[in-house]
Amino acid sequence: MPLSIRWRYKLDRWRAQLAGMFKSDPKQMRPQLCPACGTLVGATATKCHQCGANMNFSFAAASKSLGRWMPQTSPVTYALLTICCVMFILSMIITIRTQGFGSAGGGPLGGLMSLGGISSQVSYRLGASLPLAYNITQPWRFITAIFLHGSILHIVFNMWVLMDIGPMVEELYGSARYLFLFVASGAAGYVLSSFVGSLSVGASGSLLGLIGVLLAATTGRKSIAAQSLRSSLIRWLVYIGVLGLIMRGTDNFAHLGGLAAGYLLGRVMTDRQPVDVVERKRANLLGWVAGAAVFVSFAFMVLNYLQHA
Repeated sequence: MPLSIRWRYKLDRWRAQLAGMFKSDPKQMRPQLCPACGTLVGATATKCHQCGANMNFSFAAASKSLGRWMPQTSPVTYALLTICCVMFILSMIITIRTQGFGSAGGGPLGGLMSLGGISSQVSYRLGASLPLAYNITQPWRFITAIFLHGSILHIVFNMWVLMDIGPMVEELYGSARYLFLFVASGAAGYVLSSFVGSLSVGASGSLLGLIGVLLAATTGRKSIAAQSLRSSLIRWLVYIGVLGLIMRGTDNFAHLGGLAAGYLLGRVMTDRQPVDVVERKRANLLGWVAGAAVFVSFAFMVLNYLQHA
C-alpha cells in the first residue's frame, strides 16, 4: 500500500535531518576574513598569508570575538569605561554596607568632590595605590588603582575626559597600543606618586598620559588641525593643573608622572596604526602584555580582598 503524500514528506524530512547529523555544515567551510587586515584567507587557514596574524589568538581576533558585546569603534575605550564604572559601583555598595558615604571635607570644592565618597578602607582593600614601601611588596596596586575612584564627581569627570580623548588616541595608534599606553602611563604615574603620596586612586594619571601622547604626536606639526588640537590639550592641562592646586586630595604627582610617561611613549611610538607584519606583531604583543597585567593585578586584588574579609 503506497504511503500518503503527508507521510512521504515527513520521512523525507527525517531522512534529511539524520543525514545532516553526519555531514559537515558547508557554511563552516567558507573562506574567512583576517581580523587584523581584512584579507580573504582559506577556510582552514590558521594564519593570514598577508599580515601573518593568527586567525584565532591574535589581539584583533579577540576583539572580533568580543565584537557582539562591544562597540565596533573604540572598543578598548568602552571596555575601560565599563571596568571603571563597575569597580566604582562595587566600591560604593561595599562602602554603603560597611560605613555609609564618606564625609565632606576641604571646603566647598572638597565637599563637592567627596559627594558619594568611597571609604578609604574600601579603596585600600580593592587595590588603591599606597606609599612605595607597600607598593613594592604589592606591585599590582600600581594598576588596580587606575580603575578605582573616590567619589561620584571624581569618576564622572575622569570618564568624561576618557570618552573625549580615548577614542582619538585609539583610532590613531590602534586598540592594542592604546591599551598599553593607558595602562603603562597610569602605572608610571602611581610609581612617582608612591614616592611622596599616600592612599590614591583614579584614572587621572592614565588620562594625563593620553594627553602627553597627543602632545608628542602634535609636536613639530604645522597643520591647522595639529595646532588646534595642541592648543586644546594645553587648555586641558591648565584646567587640570588649577583644579589640582585648589582642590584638596588631588594626586598631582600621579598626574605629572602619567603626563611625562605618556609624552615619552608618544615620542617613541609612530603616531599611526601598524601597517605591516612586524608592526602588527609588536603592537599585539604590547596589547597582550597590558591586558595580562590588568588581569593578573585584579586577580591579586581579589585574593587580597578575600584575605582581609
